[in-house]
Amino acid sequence: MSFYFGPKVHILRVSLLYVQPEVWRRVVVVSAMPLPKFATALERAIGWDSTHLHLFDVAGVLFGNTQHDAPHLIDERVATVNHLLPRIGCSLKWDYDFGDSWEHDVVVEAIEPLDTKKKYPIVTGGERACPPDDCGGTGGYEELIRVLGDPTDEEHESMVDWAPKGFDPAAFDLVAANRRLRAK
Repeated sequence: MSFYFGPKVHILRVSLLYVQPEVWRRVVVVSAMPLPKFATALERAIGWDSTHLHLFDVAGVLFGNTQHDAPHLIDERVATVNHLLPRIGCSLKWDYDFGDSWEHDVVVEAIEPLDTKKKYPIVTGGERACPPDDCGGTGGYEELIRVLGDPTDEEHESMVDWAPKGFDPAAFDLVAANRRLRAK
């Protein structure tokens, strides 16, 4: 076991659950990042549009935005990444968009000293495109992929028009993922 003094980063694997083939990202964040900023970083890294509520679930203890009449949540502003994920191998569930119920597994792969030459957060790997927001959860996404893949389907043209321009579920663009992280 290694101990680092000074600023650290968490190297995380973020996997979208219940979607096959798997959609995942490897994200590096500053360990002291507050949870509200962490949620934004995760949303941008995966590819969500950040228009829905979220929560963090650590073994049944829920952290989120308590300004939305949610007395069952601990205010996420009081915690950091390091508070919720203190060691390699620790994990949490991150839920995005309670209507579509997108659940993600976030696992600590490594904790390392912060490299002052790098800008964080950063996406270092991943596979497959994020499902479009508001596509109806995993069932809706499976239907979207089926219809987009079948030009003879009567809904094909309307789904092509509805989906983001050029949407390819098999594509992952590392440069675009990092561009989203840098957006203000």
